[in-house]
Amino acid sequence: MSEDFNMSMRKFLKQVGVTSQQAIEEAVREKGAAGKSYAVKAVITIEELGMTHEVTGDIKGGD
Repeated sequence: MSEDFNMSMRKFLKQVGVTSQQAIEEAVREKGAAGKSYAVKAVITIEELGMTHEVTGDIKGGD
């Protein structure tokens, strides 16, 4: 893959990571969800390529 492709993909994934973390932290604060564990799923879709990628896991609320 080209360097331009790699850079644009890394930029997108960084944006996904940062904005997702902020949204999750805000939800945990607003709901008073500290100390609880939540199932989480992230879905990335590229419709033009017919691609869907899911990542699942657990997030434990902080103190």
